[in-house]
Order: sequence, then C-alpha cells, then structure tokens
Amino acid sequence: MDGSTTTRVDYGSEEAAMQAYLHEGEKRAATLGNRGPIRFTAAGELHPDIVEAYWRCGFYIFEGVLKADELADIERDLHDILDRLPAERGAPFDAKGRPALGADSTAPNLLWSKPLGDPFGGTKLANGRHPVKMFEPQAAADAPKEVVYLILGSLQFSEAALRVYGHPELLAVAAAINGPDFTPFNEALFIKEPGRGASVAWHQDGTTHWDSPEWDQGVHGFNFMAQLYGCTAANGVWVVPGSHKRGRIDIKDLVAKAGSERLPDAVPIIARPGDVAITNRQALHGSFANTSKDWRVTLNMGFHRRRSVLGVKGGGVHNKEAVYDAARIRERARLIGYGIDARRQRFPGETPYVYKPHADEGLTYRWDGEAKAGIKDYNLLDLSI
Repeated sequence: MDGSTTTRVDYGSEEAAMQAYLHEGEKRAATLGNRGPIRFTAAGELHPDIVEAYWRCGFYIFEGVLKADELADIERDLHDILDRLPAERGAPFDAKGRPALGADSTAPNLLWSKPLGDPFGGTKLANGRHPVKMFEPQAAADAPKEVVYLILGSLQFSEAALRVYGHPELLAVAAAINGPDFTPFNEALFIKEPGRGASVAWHQDGTTHWDSPEWDQGVHGFNFMAQLYGCTAANGVWVVPGSHKRGRIDIKDLVAKAGSERLPDAVPIIARPGDVAITNRQALHGSFANTSKDWRVTLNMGFHRRRSVLGVKGGGVHNKEAVYDAARIRERARLIGYGIDARRQRFPGETPYVYKPHADEGLTYRWDGEAKAGIKDYNLLDLSI
C-alpha cells in the first residue's frame, strides 16, 4: 500500500526521545541471533539452533516463509476486507451501502480505536493485563474518529489467511514447540495504518496457568505473526527478550523504573514482507502508536500444547469461560484441516502437512463452499488460556 492519506504526525514533545529509542532498539535486536529461514535436520526435526534461540529470547524471526504469489493473495483479501468494513462502529453497512464485514456475526470480530490511541492500556479490559497506558500522539485533524485495528476470527474473512494457517513448515514448527498434538488458540488480523494505527500496551498473554505447579516457560503457547508488508521499529511489536521465563511480571513497576513506557531492555521485531515471527505468549510485549509512513499488516495465529488446554477451564478474554474437553478441541481444530486442504488446492506442488490428531482419528477435511459457510463464527470456540 502507498500509505494513508492522513497528514503526517509524530510524537510531539516525545519525538526526539522516541526516535532515539527506536534506533537503539534496532541495534539491540541485531545482536540476538534469533532470525533466519526455517530449517530442519536430516531427521526432520526443527534445527536445534532455532530451538535454542527461541527459548533463549522468547521469539524468533523466520525469514522468507511466504513468497510473492502468496503475499499477493493476502493483499487482495486485505483490500477486500478494508473495503467492506463498517462505515463506522456498529454500522450495518460499509461506505458503499453493502452489508458490512461481520455485521451478521455473533462472535466478536472488529476492534476499534481512536487513531493513535491505546484502547486497552490502563483499563480492566482483557482481565486488566495491560496495566499501563501508552503515550497517545495527537492524530491529524483529517483522521477519522475511529479505525479498525484488529479483526478476530480472521480465517472466515480471508481464504489467503486460511492457507497460511495450513502452511506445512509453520505447522511443523508448531509441532516441534508444542508437540505433534498441538491445538489451536485463536487467529487475528492486526492492522497498523500509517499515522493512525493504535498502540497495544505492554502485556503478557495468558491468564490460566501462572500459579499452576505445572507452569513453565511455554505453558501458555505461542503466536505466529506473518508479515504482509514487513515491520519496523516504529510500527512493529517490541519484546523484552527472556521475559517469558520470569513468570508474571510487575509491568507498572518496570515502567515506573524506566520513567516512561520506553522499556530499556525491549527490542523490536524487524521483518521483511513474507517473514513470520514466532513469539512466546508469556513474553512481555507491546507496540507503539504508528506515526510512521509504513503499513503493518500481521496475520496472527496462535497454538497451544494440548495438555495446557484439555480439561482446563479457560476463556474470559477471547471467549466465554468453559472447560475445554476433547470434543471442543476437535471442533476447533477442524480449521487446521481446512487450512491444510485449502493450501493443497492453491499450492499443489507442496507436500501437505499431516496433523497427527486428525490422522490418528481418521478425520479428513475438504475446503469447499459448504466448509466456508460452516466456519462462520468459528472463533466462539477459541481455546483461550
């Protein structure tokens, strides 16, 4: 995309300090040794250098995962999604008078923010896991009242995103990190529009297992973050390396000691178009309001260990509280089967991933018109822990 039509903005009185912070963060990120292509050993295992770097840092950037043809598919779907957004929050129609995206959905899907705002920071939303509000730059006078910055249940709105969800190498990584019986978590589309994109206050994901005797550095799973246009220090996610090992962190105290929300140990995820980051959900992470000229569009896809989910009472953030039994996990995991088959149809030269739980039960999934209609509101069954 060529960028927003809104007037250029910056961090005002904080601009000089912010630019220095972005630059220093880039330098810190370059020293971590946690990026490169997806690699497997001759035995088919995820390369141990990748595994070591992921568990050491809490995140890793896989380079060049999505190629140009797939990125073009995603961009076409993105333009369609943006064109179909409601004219304003709650409106049943888009700007052209057509039924708006998600207007007939029961499940939550569109999250709105004022331009350059922080809708979660310092509130009790999402169980209060964003305790400190980020600095909110002044938006341009010609900016809209609100923008959509997050779309939940995104696989029902984009077949290209569904095909990324079925990517054989990414699913093999999920199996390496969470075991071959890994389960879904949820999926979302993050949109950071130039001069308008909202911040996401510092937080750690996960609510269920912090005080469990079974707690460890990976118990709350991870997210893949596939980048359509790449991401920079100015518009990307920032992570505090190694923080996934520290248990629940006192974020207010960290910010108070830093003197601002510019945490001194954090680093940005820097990625090119087609790169996919994997980020531990327990890692302390967040992102700043996007005053830059660059779009960030991220396909977010989360996965869990089965033992972290089965028989566990979860929910309360992404869906209603419930005990997750095998039937619910099976129903939610059909999206993996649909993703694998949708990808097989688009990229017949690839070897499709074999998802062990489906293979063990003799389950097969076909992506067609009936399946597409059947995944409406699928995110009501997200496995949120």
